[in-house]
Amino acid sequence: MPKKKTATIPIQKILAKIRPVWIERVGDELAQGLEVRAGLEEQLERFFDLLVQSAASQDPAWMDALLLDWAKSSTETDLEEGLYQVTYIINRMMALTIQVASETLTKQQALHLLAAVIPIYTYGLGVVARYEMETRVTHISSEMEKVQEQMERVDRSKSAFISVAAHELKTPITLIDGYAAMMEDLIREGRGVPLDGLLTGMQTGIRRLRSIVDDMLDISMIDNHLLSLNFQPIQIEKLLDVLKGELEETVGRRRQTLEIHPFEGSKQWIYVDPARIMQAIRNILNNAVKYTPDGGRIVIDGRTLPGLIEVTISDTGIGISPEDQAVIFEKFGQLGRLDLHSSGKTKFKGGGPGLGLSISRGILEAHGGSIWVESEGYDEQKCPGSTFHVLIPIRTESPESRMAKLFEELERKE
Repeated sequence: MPKKKTATIPIQKILAKIRPVWIERVGDELAQGLEVRAGLEEQLERFFDLLVQSAASQDPAWMDALLLDWAKSSTETDLEEGLYQVTYIINRMMALTIQVASETLTKQQALHLLAAVIPIYTYGLGVVARYEMETRVTHISSEMEKVQEQMERVDRSKSAFISVAAHELKTPITLIDGYAAMMEDLIREGRGVPLDGLLTGMQTGIRRLRSIVDDMLDISMIDNHLLSLNFQPIQIEKLLDVLKGELEETVGRRRQTLEIHPFEGSKQWIYVDPARIMQAIRNILNNAVKYTPDGGRIVIDGRTLPGLIEVTISDTGIGISPEDQAVIFEKFGQLGRLDLHSSGKTKFKGGGPGLGLSISRGILEAHGGSIWVESEGYDEQKCPGSTFHVLIPIRTESPESRMAKLFEELERKE
């Protein structure tokens, strides 16, 4: 008779009897075994309430909403590593329920409880497995789309390279070929005409060709982490003065103004690769000249930050749209159509291989620095301008002891 009475106890009361022990036991194990987010106890309380409701109504579908929430909460890492956390949790909950029932209830109560909840757990495992699989399929599809986008970018990069090679290399090669043909005709005709002008034209083409090839070699070394740096003590002020002298003729021809403002840190001796840092800043200045209309203004300024010198290069040019502000630092990151670009390096909106800013970024990152741009947007009428920020680490020790002694001598002279 007592056994029959026990068997007729409503399932809700049996579940209520194990509730505190179950929540404590499950909570302790999950908190240790998994990186569980905050609110674990609240989630367990919610799960247990739905378990009671499902057992009382004999309808496990009450669990669906919660199981869906849990399955969709899988982290990016879980998905990438193929982990099925919620399936594991449901399995552990079922095992702990059996354990708690055997320790807390009579044998008949435990059997009655397990007969009611095991089908619910089994149902939950099926639901969660389906949800997790769907979530993982969605994740894999998303990853495949990313890979597809990367492949498309590679294809575009290859196409850009072919376009750049065809457009940029054709001009100096044509120039050299033309002058060579003219010299050949003059020599064949035996005319004693001075060849100085023709040789100068050929040298111009050769220099342009060498510049393009050098850029391509530099970007290849940067991509393959082979860029070597020759650290020497230098003042940023000196580098900027040299660059201003280089651009003086071009800026004058374009009726532009190039100003260098004195700033804190510009006279500090630091170790960098002077040639490479000059190359990086030169590329930025060339772009500023190129995309600033005739009569515009370019200003170089800066400041010191903890462990860094920041150099800013601002212009009154046509600006850069927000969506293009990251593109310009990519290889062949030209804006607009290649076939509409002039081959002039400093002519307004003149073309180029689209490697300059990518090389600048690679050089600065090799030094441990960085580069970014700020601009209100692109507007050829209002010319909102752009400001490039260059961060150069303040390195006061040379990798070579010989250079360190030279640095000490310079410090004493200061």
